[in-house]
Amino acid sequence: MTGLAAVLAEQAPEDVGKSGPLGLLLTVVLLIAVFLLVRSMSTHLKRVPASFDPADRTEQAPDSPAELFEADPGTELLDDLRRAPRAIEPPRRDADRGGDPPGPA
Repeated sequence: MTGLAAVLAEQAPEDVGKSGPLGLLLTVVLLIAVFLLVRSMSTHLKRVPASFDPADRTEQAPDSPAELFEADPGTELLDDLRRAPRAIEPPRRDADRGGDPPGPA
């Protein structure tokens, strides 16, 4: 600790606040990194399509009037699930359990 204090005490007042060659090197390295990042981003943005909509988007019209009244896909599955027993049942009351109700005996 005393060695650091001695070095700081020996530093001339005219050197305080001036940037050295290490600051210049750091600034140049950061500018090069920013330049490379901007160049990489611009090449990636050039590859992005103008629109993400599918090119073969065509509306399919029904071939016959009977197709207008067909059930939507998955309707049968939804009906089966609605009729199925519940997977999660509400908590049972004590009388339904068949045991003694909790409390003083």
